[in-house]
Amino acid sequence: MSLEPQELSYLKSKIGREPSSTELQIVAAEWSEHCSYKSSKKHLKMLPMTGPLVISEKGYDSGVLDVGGGYVITAHIESHNHPSAIEPYGGAATGVGGVIRDILSAGTRPIAIFDGLRFGNIEKDKHARWLFKNAVSGIADYGNCLGIPTIGGEVEFDDCYSNYALVDVAALGFGKKENLIKNHANKGDLLILMGGPTGRDGIGGSQFASDLLESEDRSAVQIPDPFIEKLIIEAILEARNHKLINALKDLGGGGLSCAVSETADSLGIGIEMDVEKVHTKEKGMNPEEIMISESQERMLVITNKQKLKKLQVICKKYNIICSVIGRVTSGNKMHVKKGKKTFADISTEIVANAKLLDRPSKIPTYLKNIQKEKKIATIPNISKTLMKLFSSPNIASKIWIYSQFDHEVGIRTVIKPGQDASVLRLDNGKFLSAKIDGNPKHCFINPREGAIGCFEEACRNVICTGAKPIGMLDHLQFGNPQDPEIFWTFLETLKGLTDFANYFQIPCIGGKVSLYNETSKGPIKPTPLIGVLGLIEKNPQISQKVEPGDCLVIIGTTKNELGGSEYYEYIHKFIGGNCPKVDFSESKKNMKTVLELINKKYLKVVHDCAKGGLAIAASEICMTNQIGCNISLDKVPHKTQEPERVLFSESHSRYLLVLKQKNLSKVKSIMKKNKVSFGVIGKFSGKKIQFNKEKKSLADVSVDKAEKIWLNSLREMVLVG
Repeated sequence: MSLEPQELSYLKSKIGREPSSTELQIVAAEWSEHCSYKSSKKHLKMLPMTGPLVISEKGYDSGVLDVGGGYVITAHIESHNHPSAIEPYGGAATGVGGVIRDILSAGTRPIAIFDGLRFGNIEKDKHARWLFKNAVSGIADYGNCLGIPTIGGEVEFDDCYSNYALVDVAALGFGKKENLIKNHANKGDLLILMGGPTGRDGIGGSQFASDLLESEDRSAVQIPDPFIEKLIIEAILEARNHKLINALKDLGGGGLSCAVSETADSLGIGIEMDVEKVHTKEKGMNPEEIMISESQERMLVITNKQKLKKLQVICKKYNIICSVIGRVTSGNKMHVKKGKKTFADISTEIVANAKLLDRPSKIPTYLKNIQKEKKIATIPNISKTLMKLFSSPNIASKIWIYSQFDHEVGIRTVIKPGQDASVLRLDNGKFLSAKIDGNPKHCFINPREGAIGCFEEACRNVICTGAKPIGMLDHLQFGNPQDPEIFWTFLETLKGLTDFANYFQIPCIGGKVSLYNETSKGPIKPTPLIGVLGLIEKNPQISQKVEPGDCLVIIGTTKNELGGSEYYEYIHKFIGGNCPKVDFSESKKNMKTVLELINKKYLKVVHDCAKGGLAIAASEICMTNQIGCNISLDKVPHKTQEPERVLFSESHSRYLLVLKQKNLSKVKSIMKKNKVSFGVIGKFSGKKIQFNKEKKSLADVSVDKAEKIWLNSLREMVLVG
């Protein structure tokens, strides 16, 4: 049980008596950091969460946006870090299942999955490779079994995640606005538990996820069953169509304890339930075990007596167990019985609302001592450096990952994984673009600017598909919040995201906070993961084949910002320096300009400059099109002189554009009109990637050799080791 002594005293004072054993377990589950957000909730309110497209209803587990034509999209993000660090296949798979049910709980059909992954050094660490390989398999198998495409994500490897894993899963849903579940309940309505049986797997999972990972508690890891989940999806949607659902909630963290108390609290009702009516996997489970089990593939439904029979018929059709476990009462009590004996009788207002904490914070000592920008040694052979970067696990192609996902099932996928963002076709004639991004290296050096950069990069990615950002999801992952230095990095991250969201008027429609991400080696780096959704009114920007004679244009200024870059850390083993910062005004101008050029159909390829800088971004265009390019650094708008900095700086707000020569004058005219910084930096031809400065060759690599290393490195690390 995870209640602190002061929390136990607070509970006793609120209820005016000693709590029962079952009440203690219920409250401990709901008041765990993972469920109550007791360290972060009061600060999360600074994020803008409303907007003209945002739809808010009581008790929703996912964010909802109106995309026009009578349709909505839903989105949510969840993590399964602790379970995945112990049992990566099951932990990652159940992470997918949980976020899918969050989408379903609004009454929308899940249409896509994204994943964000973090592991240790897979080049040197066999355990990190094992975690990585099995987590990817768990996500792939669960999504593929459901018939829901996994269409995007991102992954990063860093020593700070040694013996650990961050597994974030985001999901998108789509449906008609009129079919959204309007959560409500009346006295006498029935409480229904649908889906898989309740077992001893996953007992105390939320409490386990709200503590430091010091031992392998496999009993806290849930067991996935995607086939039951698939049946639940179809049964719920059919019941929704027949208006049989008054209220709906996923059983996630905290199991029945949280689902019942949160539903009752949000709807202002009381609930009486009998644990003997809960269908279980094994006999002899006591009330505490039943209430805090986090067995998967379960949904809580509130309906009335008149609708029950039809709901039961639907469940029988899909071979889903459907148990009447309780009823709605007046008042606000959560009354848990076993037969006639009472085991808990406590206010849901108390259970569902943990006392929020006001954690102290202070600037971390390491930031005061972190190495300042240094003069890097001149590299005698930039070509070799470039080839080495192609093999970096953080830069190498992620085709080994997304080739395991069925990303075309559902026939909505227009732009597949492997590009800047993925795009889905919607039934209203529009398109949805989505991407998630994170950069713990930048966030470690400067939490606020690093988080802003993650947000802006995700926006750039959807901009590259021709989409206007309309909403964001955040997943904020840190170490022990009781450490003031760690809590300071959390607050700085939140302030940065808030500033960017307000300036660009992009509402936060949902998110997750995951704390206590530490191992015996210490805390992880600050790891916010930002998802951005973009709407395309007409047609997405789909990359065309690059041909000889096409021009390469860069928009944006390259600055002296190598801090946290892959070049500094992977090549020079140097941690520190100037973290890239976003100029909001420049960012907005560049976004607007790129969208204008896309809408006028002047561009063949649009690609953002991010990890690895200009050198990697330009090379990726060459490798994916199997064509060479001669690039002049003299034409690149920059605020630094050393060629290595121009090549490898990861400055934000930059885009690479490929266009036909005949469109160049029109494109230049628009860029000048919008007063953006730009340069015509190269032409495509031949089979060599060439960078030069003042007519002197800096790098000259074969496209074929570069592509071979880039495509195969990650797979070889994982499978060959």
